Amino acid sequence: MPLDWSPLIELVRRHHRFLLTTHIRPDGDALGSMLALAEALREQGKEVRTAVASHVAARYAFLYQEGAVEYFEPNDSFRNFAQVVIILDTSAWGQLGSFGTFLRTLPPSVPRVVIDHHMTQDDLGAIKLVDTSAEATGRLVHDAFQAFGVPLTPKVADWLHVAVATDTGWFKYSNASPSTFYLAGDLGVAGARNAFLNEQLYEQNTLPRLKLTGLVLDRLQVTNGGLVAYSEIHRGDYEVTGATPMDSEDLVNYPRSIAGVEVGLFFMEQPRGGIKVSFRARSRVDVARVAELFGGGGHRLAAGATLTTTLEDARARVLEAVRHALASAG
Repeated sequence: MPLDWSPLIELVRRHHRFLLTTHIRPDGDALGSMLALAEALREQGKEVRTAVASHVAARYAFLYQEGAVEYFEPNDSFRNFAQVVIILDTSAWGQLGSFGTFLRTLPPSVPRVVIDHHMTQDDLGAIKLVDTSAEATGRLVHDAFQAFGVPLTPKVADWLHVAVATDTGWFKYSNASPSTFYLAGDLGVAGARNAFLNEQLYEQNTLPRLKLTGLVLDRLQVTNGGLVAYSEIHRGDYEVTGATPMDSEDLVNYPRSIAGVEVGLFFMEQPRGGIKVSFRARSRVDVARVAELFGGGGHRLAAGATLTTTLEDARARVLEAVRHALASAG
């Protein structure tokens, strides 16, 4: 059932300044959706700031001019600017970093809007424009353009193509439906550069990222009768390879890619403490439910969580939870 965009249209009619954000360590869907919606608002004469409470991976730098996405730190500049806050591609407090703390301190008179497609939803006190059947938040932002009556420019088409393509594994995951290809066609007509975008994102690796990938491949382990595979990044790996935490994006796909594996896991020791766990599944296990056991969430076949513990403890607890989930799935 199509979303009712009238609450957002009314907010845009009544307000002038919009603060947009997304989850920390934004991926292509998060970043592309945020940039595109910001442009839709600017086309309607609004002032917009886009900010994320973490650094953005260097691989996405080609998409926008330096400074277009601000590094968020709670301060009066953002507080005084925000007449409306829009959060894209998440509705989880734990995914917002320091922006979540900032959001809790804003007065109730500041409207909040969530535009998202994830199953796991916290109550952020926001108007929810959520469609969990959508393959990407970029799909919903494309719908918002239609609701606003704002035309797609080639730049916006690129952003939305990155959003939809990355969240569907460049159209090869099971969430890519016939309507996904129709959407990609519309974006192509509007000027999206499929080959160029794919090359920039997947054929421009840095040497540090490739060295980090080598460590991840060397540590691959298979367990549970070949149904579960996992690998990990240690805190010291970044110094050894010269890589950054953002270089770990997509590496979870290697454990899942092993023949016969139902659930792929990726454990990352965070530089500031804690263990980030990424889950990927084929069909038997709802990994969002497993991630929720550890305070995380996501989609049925792709989810994440962060545990405040040691790598050894996180690995043992998550593997045990996955074993139970596989046994329950039959």
